[in-house]
Amino acid sequence: MQKKGNKYGVHRVIEPKGLLTQAAKKIDNTMECWSNEILCDVSALNIDSASFTQIYEACGKDLDKTEQMILDIVAERGKMQNPVTGSGGMFIGTVREIGEDLVGKIDLKVGDKIASLVSLSLTPLKINKIKAIHPEIDRVDVDAQAILFESGLYAKLPEDMSEELALAALDVAGAPAQTAKLVKPGDSVLVLGGAGKGGMMCCYEAMKRVGPTGNVVALVICQEDADLLKSMNLCHHAIVGSATNPVEVLEKSLAVNDGKEYDVSILIVNVPACEMSAILPVRDNGTVYCFSMATDFAKAALGAEGCGKDVTMIIGNGYTKDHAAITLAELRENPQLKAYFEKKYL
Repeated sequence: MQKKGNKYGVHRVIEPKGLLTQAAKKIDNTMECWSNEILCDVSALNIDSASFTQIYEACGKDLDKTEQMILDIVAERGKMQNPVTGSGGMFIGTVREIGEDLVGKIDLKVGDKIASLVSLSLTPLKINKIKAIHPEIDRVDVDAQAILFESGLYAKLPEDMSEELALAALDVAGAPAQTAKLVKPGDSVLVLGGAGKGGMMCCYEAMKRVGPTGNVVALVICQEDADLLKSMNLCHHAIVGSATNPVEVLEKSLAVNDGKEYDVSILIVNVPACEMSAILPVRDNGTVYCFSMATDFAKAALGAEGCGKDVTMIIGNGYTKDHAAITLAELRENPQLKAYFEKKYL
């Protein structure tokens, strides 16, 4: 008889008691499957971009130090949760055991390959060995195990694309799916961080939604990225600048939108201090979608107040209905985008 657990994994919390696993400082990562859990053998972690960037730079871009810091975080916390950014990432792996209370109630069987769609910041994780680190794509190849709770989200890996490609796309699945909900025909949309994988998928989704009368503008860090997005028809205009410079972003973004403020901005960069660049160009009653985990929401709220911006600000929830299906459909719909991702992330 397996131990009975809480739907949200509260039984795994070590300290402080009474919190959910994401907010807890330490959770139990003993790889014993409770009655309402799924035990998985993990082959790769896709660490949240803001988190990986912070760790990698804090280690002086030294791979050995980066490896040790990741191992230390997991050993201390029982999960991969960056103590600076608070964020985690996701994993791909193979189902090893299904708790007795879930057998027949979920669409999984032992041996299925899945991607977790809940953050590593709340997922019990035990790393036996780090095999390789790929800093250019935030991926860590591992020999590890992880636990999914009864409430945990997952996606079976598709058969028509590689595991690495699916992992890269599903890591940011919430962003393009939320974009699909937020953007309407005729909207003007500013995507900050348009050349990253999440940014490119948001741009593609926005281009689909705005129709012939809309305007999609991508902010990128260099001209090479601007040329790439234009060549792939992922935006109407690409502007070059730093999202940490709100005055520059405001001036350049308005210049390619007929001097008008935007209906929607999407912040999907992996560095801090970009909040005002997403807020300033947006009209009153417009929407600012902060998907980046580097966002300081106090700065965003107080900054909007300070400059008199009556905008709706949305926290980048990594989950929305059908987000995995929407994201994988994008790669199937756009062979050019799929080919670029295969070249970059495989």
